[in-house]
Amino acid sequence: MDQASHINELEMELLLDDFLEIYGYDFRGYSKASFRRRLQRLFIMDKMVSFPEFRFRLQRDTDYFNRAVAEISVNVTEMFRDPFFFKTLREQVIPVLATYPLIRIWHAGCSSGEEVYSMAIVLKEAGLLQKSLLYGTDINPNVLEKAARGIFPMTAMQQYSRNYLLSGGREDFSSYYTANYNHAKFDESLAQRMVFSTHNLVSDFSFNSFQLISCRNVLIYFDKDLQSKVLSVFDKSLERFGFLALGAKESLRFSGIETMYEALDGKEKVWRKFK
Repeated sequence: MDQASHINELEMELLLDDFLEIYGYDFRGYSKASFRRRLQRLFIMDKMVSFPEFRFRLQRDTDYFNRAVAEISVNVTEMFRDPFFFKTLREQVIPVLATYPLIRIWHAGCSSGEEVYSMAIVLKEAGLLQKSLLYGTDINPNVLEKAARGIFPMTAMQQYSRNYLLSGGREDFSSYYTANYNHAKFDESLAQRMVFSTHNLVSDFSFNSFQLISCRNVLIYFDKDLQSKVLSVFDKSLERFGFLALGAKESLRFSGIETMYEALDGKEKVWRKFK
């Protein structure tokens, strides 16, 4: 990589300041290495000649700034990703949620919504979807639009079907969507129980009370201070005896809320709040 395409530490700090001052997006608690790597990728992809040109465009072109946010916040996701996580939900969490008159679930950092649709299918098979509300939030409004449409590539359906079966699904996975050329449109009965909205985990606060919060593979991009802040938001948003689910490389260890939670049996990162 030549020097012209390299964003140095000082330049990265300038961009962090611009993002906050101009647009109100605070990425200062994000992993510095991840933030710089992803912006550098955008810099190279768009064949920027110099850092001043790149910075000027980010400052003046809102659409381009949104593209940068999408690049920074991109998450790898798929339906029933980590199938045994969903199997744990089916076996240990769903039976508890079934005792509530109204089930509220928050998928924080939901990206394009594949996990939200997976959860809706699990709830439908348990006969609980009609008394459930699933909130999907993300910092990126563009991926939320995709999530609300419930349209995903047909090329992914074979993998999603395998994941579904490994998660304990017993139906024909294709019964949940309609194939239309190269895309699969998921059933409207699933989307009717979903609410998608922008939410910035860095700066926004709790907005409801939930029995289950799932935020998987998002905290790994935050530094320790921001992780603690976000976990505190989740704790304030979670009812007593509710469940908190994180990604495989994420933990409550050394957080301010660790002593109020008990891990479920098994390898999956799911805790129950007991205080």
